[in-house]
Amino acid sequence: MEICDPRDSEGKILGKAFGVVLRRFRQERGISQEGLGFESGYHRTYISLLERGQKSPSLQTIFRLANSLKIHPAKLIRQVDSETETLLRNPRKGAD
Repeated sequence: MEICDPRDSEGKILGKAFGVVLRRFRQERGISQEGLGFESGYHRTYISLLERGQKSPSLQTIFRLANSLKIHPAKLIRQVDSETETLLRNPRKGAD
């Protein structure tokens, strides 16, 4: 895994990848953004910002969200890593 600087375009892709993965896990579990926010202690708008790649989560946030989604944080990170690689290979997929 290559390290991404959050200030460069690859870092933006990392944020986008986190958002894609977070949304996927949330939707697979049939949870709304509001429900995930309530369960994790975050506001729905923050969940939305994360899912759109406009905010980057702290380590604590990653753990809290993973716990709320009933997955191991490492699984969340592995999926983000995989999605990042996909987006780096196909930059158009991450464009909004």
